[in-house]
Amino acid sequence: MLDLRFVRENGEKVKESLRKRGTKLDIDHLLELDSKHRQLLQEVEKLRYERNRASNEIGKLKQKGEDAGKLLEQMKAVSQEIHVLDSEVKEVSANIVSLSLLVPNIVDESAPKGKGPQDNIEVRRWGETPAFSFKPLGHIEIGKILGIIDFKVSAKLAGSGFAFYRGYGARLVRALINFMLDLHTEKHGYQEVFPPFLVNRDCMVGTGQLPKLEEDMYRIEKEDFFLVPTAEVPVTNIHRGEIIEGESLPIYYASYTACFRREAGSYGKETKGLVRVHQFDKVELVKFVRPETSNDEIEKLLQDAEEVLKSLGLHYRVVNLCAVDISFAASKCYDIEVWAPGEGEYLEVSSCSNFTDFQARRAGIRYRPKPDAKPEYVHTLNGSGVALPRVIVALLETYQQKDGSVVIPEALRPYMGGMERISP
Repeated sequence: MLDLRFVRENGEKVKESLRKRGTKLDIDHLLELDSKHRQLLQEVEKLRYERNRASNEIGKLKQKGEDAGKLLEQMKAVSQEIHVLDSEVKEVSANIVSLSLLVPNIVDESAPKGKGPQDNIEVRRWGETPAFSFKPLGHIEIGKILGIIDFKVSAKLAGSGFAFYRGYGARLVRALINFMLDLHTEKHGYQEVFPPFLVNRDCMVGTGQLPKLEEDMYRIEKEDFFLVPTAEVPVTNIHRGEIIEGESLPIYYASYTACFRREAGSYGKETKGLVRVHQFDKVELVKFVRPETSNDEIEKLLQDAEEVLKSLGLHYRVVNLCAVDISFAASKCYDIEVWAPGEGEYLEVSSCSNFTDFQARRAGIRYRPKPDAKPEYVHTLNGSGVALPRVIVALLETYQQKDGSVVIPEALRPYMGGMERISP
């Protein structure tokens, strides 16, 4: 959420950011509501002052034994007017909140302008595109040959857009999760947390998924709970409504969760296999930092996520997302895209975002710069460290052998009982 004073004082900047995002929103109407709200508050304050003054006068008249009937009638009328205005203030205030929750974050100046993903700017690449002496297979075929991914069973259990891992496929998932958690906690300094996979509505509003993306989320209607679309939601909300002492910043959390997204599966050919699924596993990295450090922290966050792919020996590229491709709550975002030889394309496996104070305002997360200082809003950041399905796609397709086996990257072998390859 943007500071309403900021919107008031920087209306053109907010409108320009919306134009860059390709988002249509009536900021002038929001400012009109804000102006009306402040005017109503002034009127209410003036009437309350009159009521208090009349109340004092009535007290004095009664002490003197004089008639206070006229003043009592006036005070009754003023009280009624205050009641009417209070109701109007509440209505206008609710409209301001509803509209404010739809205003996206201000796009960082370093984000490229553009009309879509084709305008994202490549920052760098790592590794070489794998070369084969045979025609590489896709992960669906590899999974069948090795007997490690069974889409027929997953379809029987839950329908399309889900995966069922068998044997060494299931162990590979577990190995990747443990490997990434160990890397981020033991080397990068993150504290591991394991949150619920269900969150309440306040959590989803706090991180910006609601109200904009409610139709894309899995909701449990009776309790008004939501299945987490990413660990970003529960982990960011750990400090919702809190004031963090400045000396404890920065705070780094790493968390594994399953993730659930209803919108997946509506993208044509990507509905097949693991490339886009409704449920997937992911290790998420979340940071709470001082505002003056957040630009440096997103670069560090990106490097932490990149090291996962470097350790696995997977070729990837980093792209700086253009304004129209940046998520609602983010100010700046990098995507990491891994190369999948069988698919013949780069697949996004991580988005690393700086939300500035946008989520902190929505969730009420503040810190004290100094022990006796006035609380200020922290900056929050998060990034996938990383998402599993597409990494599994890239891993199977990159390390496939002519005999149908798949070599296990050295970094994963300790988590796979020392296995060097998965064979048919």
